[in-house]
Amino acid sequence: MFTPTLATFDLLALAVSVGKIVFLTFLVILPLVSIAVYFERRISAVIQDRVGPNRVGVPLTLLGFKKDWQPFGIGGLAQAAADGLKFILKEDFVPAHVRTFYYWLAPCMTVVPALLTCVVLPFGSELNLSFLGLAAPVKMVIADLSIGPLFTFAIASIGVYGIVLAGWASNSKYPFLGGVRASAQMISYEISLGLSIIPVLMIFGELNMTKMSAFQDANGWLLLPLWGEGLSVARWVLVIPVLISFVIFTVSMFAETNRLPFDLAECETELVAGYHTEYSSMKFALFFMGEYAAMIIGSGMAVTLFLGGWSIPFGPLLSKLTGLQFHFIPGHTPLYTGLLHIGTFFAKVFLFIVFFIIIRWTLPRFRFDQLMALGWKVFFELALANVFLTALLMWWFPLK
Repeated sequence: MFTPTLATFDLLALAVSVGKIVFLTFLVILPLVSIAVYFERRISAVIQDRVGPNRVGVPLTLLGFKKDWQPFGIGGLAQAAADGLKFILKEDFVPAHVRTFYYWLAPCMTVVPALLTCVVLPFGSELNLSFLGLAAPVKMVIADLSIGPLFTFAIASIGVYGIVLAGWASNSKYPFLGGVRASAQMISYEISLGLSIIPVLMIFGELNMTKMSAFQDANGWLLLPLWGEGLSVARWVLVIPVLISFVIFTVSMFAETNRLPFDLAECETELVAGYHTEYSSMKFALFFMGEYAAMIIGSGMAVTLFLGGWSIPFGPLLSKLTGLQFHFIPGHTPLYTGLLHIGTFFAKVFLFIVFFIIIRWTLPRFRFDQLMALGWKVFFELALANVFLTALLMWWFPLK
């Protein structure tokens, strides 16, 4: 008869953690980077009335067939895979004038923090994996820390060092200017980004992102409290500071990820390509991957804090109407509900990424002085005033 030992449970816990890391990093975030690039090209083509990628498919002509296979009949669907192959096969050229060690280190310091921040992001409720021999349900978060948002901001702030190193190590004027711009921009908007979530933390009363998602699943999303305790007057009054926080958080996230209209660190019309002007091949791909990974994690943060995380809209009400379970009950969540929660989370993240893309190809770029003025003269004061507004409203309309 098999008797579980402490070593057996440690091995199972390790296997589950490794499985979640592999799933989230290699099966979700990295493929989502390629998908986001493809959709960015498609959406930009529609906005600018162009054709966009419409040729690249599976190259069956190399095997003697008459034409390539276009998956699902959509031309250009394999463009992202072709781009990845091009980055791998392209010559890795290192200019002679660069500071070599830091030149190689910079791309790693950009992409690694972006991927590390995903460990505290709850991408689902829990999965009942009893058929694999696991008695307790598995939480769909790699590290269920009680300081989730603080950990995310602390690790994400390291990414600026990679950009500054890239600008300095390239030993060229355009990358150096891009690195200086990036450091000033990121430091400026990190303040308003951090202040923007303080009202959210005041309302939740904790920093555990898993519990935040579970609360919104039962009581309505923070931005749309349409069921449960969210129907109270206090919750609807607090939507005002929450909406202000959401706007500041979203705009600051654009600045933190160097996306238009805040891409002053790499703008082509002024700095060629900014801090990655001297980079090519896989090192350039790492910068590219780091930017999109940061955009995905930022979208996940916004979804978790403001839009219910993995919770299904009107989950408790749908459960009553259909007889199926769409909401989260700790320890009693069926497998299909856990999978639906994972799908819901990534669907929200993907819609937020599409919003990122539409904004990029719709708005013009700011001047650098406008960018800095917006961060220091508007968002900093607004976010600080919003903290006081939230405290006043919570005192006047106390939550239960």
